[in-house]
Amino acid sequence: MQQSMSVITLAVADLARSRRFYAEGFGWVPVFDNPEIIFYQMNGFVLGTFLRPALEADMNRPSPAGPGAYALAHNVAGRDQVEPVMAQLLAAGGTLLRAADAPEHGGYRGYVADPDDHAWEIAWNPSWPIDAEGHVTFAV
Repeated sequence: MQQSMSVITLAVADLARSRRFYAEGFGWVPVFDNPEIIFYQMNGFVLGTFLRPALEADMNRPSPAGPGAYALAHNVAGRDQVEPVMAQLLAAGGTLLRAADAPEHGGYRGYVADPDDHAWEIAWNPSWPIDAEGHVTFAV
């Protein structure tokens, strides 16, 4: 089977609040929205933000109690971009989880939670080049 991911869908409590975080914080433009879901075209996949009750109905099961078992990441091309992106996300309704710092394994990163408490790592890693389309490559 091909190693690919098509869509990541996050359960959210308030679609307008979520839109503010993603549109104003990251500057992402929705490609589709209705009263229950917003889709953002990413580089190779789609990110969806789905009202929790609607996602639960779609899955035919309750969604887990909350986030925390995973982190999403937004890599940037340079160390000097990490803190400005984090500041934009905080201004758009995010919550600081970890101030930017340099981990032992290299690079520079910090964490911000979106309004529904999904953790986003904002990271620069010199060993993970990003091409013109925004695709990151795991390189050693």
